[in-house]
Amino acid sequence: MNYVKTGILMAAMTALFGGLGYLIAGTNGLMIAFVLAAGMNVFSWWSSDKMVLRMHNARAVGRDDRSGLVQMVEDLARNAGLPMPAVYIIDTPQPNAFATGRNPDNAAVAVTTGLMRSIGRDELAGVVAHELAHIRNRDTLIMTITATFAGAISLLANFAMFFGGSRERMGLVGTLAMMILAPLAASLVQMAISRTREYAADRAGAEICGNPLWLSRALEQMQSGASRIDNPTAERNPATAHMFILNPLHAHKHDNLFSTHPATANRVAALEAMAREGRPAAPAPGRGPARAGNAKSGPWG
Repeated sequence: MNYVKTGILMAAMTALFGGLGYLIAGTNGLMIAFVLAAGMNVFSWWSSDKMVLRMHNARAVGRDDRSGLVQMVEDLARNAGLPMPAVYIIDTPQPNAFATGRNPDNAAVAVTTGLMRSIGRDELAGVVAHELAHIRNRDTLIMTITATFAGAISLLANFAMFFGGSRERMGLVGTLAMMILAPLAASLVQMAISRTREYAADRAGAEICGNPLWLSRALEQMQSGASRIDNPTAERNPATAHMFILNPLHAHKHDNLFSTHPATANRVAALEAMAREGRPAAPAPGRGPARAGNAKSGPWG
């Protein structure tokens, strides 16, 4: 059902983009919009991972990593039945993480230095498992394409005032309304897709790491940091906010009216319900049961 909903929302985003092209320049505008949409999808498919990682100044972590992060990602990827993704670190004090890539064979997991310093090893395993779930579900491609569409729709709406055809069909008031409502509608679709995929990744991530409480504790601890610690790069690139496990724009209250993510309390409640039901039971390879009380131990130096 989640995939059906996501497909419908993606179709809505494409239709909105085409409809905006039609309002700007009629039938020719519609055709141009769909050609551009196809081109953007191809570009996103090939370049999404490199584009987003470069945008956030992520640096690759190699096999000489001494923190244990690469080994953790490798173990959890094996649990998830995935090829080993590339591992990146982003130098920012805000605790956060995201995954990107066009498919499981060309994927990357990026975590912030703030995340590695502020949570324990079990909680980090829960976060990494969540990101691997996004890769396995191919959410990384879907969410990058929606971000590209949302940005393009906003750009087209800004161009609307410079096209006489749009004003002839809609009038000045209608054109102004389109400039405001089209990007808003695109953002709402983008948010709906993101929220749907986050809940699915939480469930799958809990299964991959073996304990829902690892991720639930991580989300609670991260929310505290994300709500008060700024992430300037994310603030400059808000179209990528939905790719993070938590909204990186919380520091400036960009989510007062709309949010790209479900409420953290709701996600935590769902994970705790999974734990009460006794699933999943298997821990990650080579790991013992979750350790209560390690919430503030940051083993990453």
